[in-house]
Amino acid sequence: MSDRTLDLDDFSDLIERPHGGLRRDAEERRARTGLPEQALGRLDDLGEWLTAAQARLPVEPLRQPRLVVFAGDHGVAEMNVSARPAGSAHTLVREALDGVSPAAILASRFEVPLRLVDMALDCDPGELPAEVTRHRVRRSSGRLDVEDALTADEAEQAFRTGMAVADEEADAGTDLVVLGDLSVGGTTAAGTLIAALCGTDASVVTGRGGGEIDDLAWMRKCAAIRDGLRRARPVLGDQLQLLAAVGGADLTATTGFLLQSAVRRTPVILDGVVSAACALVAQRVAFRAPDWWVAGHTSSEPAQAKALDRMALDPLLDQRVAVGGGTGALLALPLVQAAAELAAQLPVRDEDEADAAGAGTQEKDDGGSANAHALDAT
Repeated sequence: MSDRTLDLDDFSDLIERPHGGLRRDAEERRARTGLPEQALGRLDDLGEWLTAAQARLPVEPLRQPRLVVFAGDHGVAEMNVSARPAGSAHTLVREALDGVSPAAILASRFEVPLRLVDMALDCDPGELPAEVTRHRVRRSSGRLDVEDALTADEAEQAFRTGMAVADEEADAGTDLVVLGDLSVGGTTAAGTLIAALCGTDASVVTGRGGGEIDDLAWMRKCAAIRDGLRRARPVLGDQLQLLAAVGGADLTATTGFLLQSAVRRTPVILDGVVSAACALVAQRVAFRAPDWWVAGHTSSEPAQAKALDRMALDPLLDQRVAVGGGTGALLALPLVQAAAELAAQLPVRDEDEADAAGAGTQEKDDGGSANAHALDAT
């Protein structure tokens, strides 16, 4: 893409689907393992997805996953729509850096490096390491209910940052990204984006956030999303303008990251409602992009379910995890890694053995229902 102008239409040409022919070859290879069909459930689908994404048969086991977390504060939090005080997302980032957040603990357990990217935290940059704050666009984002979250220039800067991070990860050999977010007010921005793109009302997408807000806070959040929708709907045709209006710097960067990861053929595990909202915006930009993502889990946010349904992404887990930072996506990581290991290492029969096994199975089936029942029971 040109350095002078950011034309999102270019992504439609740059993003290709994962290798469909290899996915079919992976299915055929799986059939020669001797395991009954569907014996591994969704692990088969994941293994075939990774085969197509890597364009390798057999698939390579996943050796360099990375947890990438975009962070920022949102001005709409000033309306007390979150269980946390406005401008306090930097405390969540500090917990992650100190290794005491749920995501950081899981990342350590699974030996997954954590990369934190500050896009709009409302704190002095000196409070955090330089490698975290070097991409910051601004301190907090504007109040989406009454003003644009970002200027046009800030939105382009944030989007390009997400693209640059995706390129850096691909160049470093990251073979799977676990995507996360840390914010205060971010689920309000996400709900606004999803409601706008799905054409639904604020009350349908308004959830309780990561801290289980009370009814009054829920009503304030619903009102903020309603007001944000009035500002989002007129700019639905321009995704970058939409992100500037109601998304904020962290969500804008995440959207750029998802699209460029698809360009670079890097598979991604989505986390909660924020990453789902960014993925939905990215799908509007390039309809093939969701083929490079899997949904890690179902959260307690109703907007997430709407976004995933719109993209036809079926979550791997349903644990109702509400904390962010990539926690839910990390829980799904062992499943994806297991799928890769099985697809890579299960021994396969040669074609003559497979044909003989198939003939033997046919003879058993022809022998009567008793033999058929015996085969089912094994």
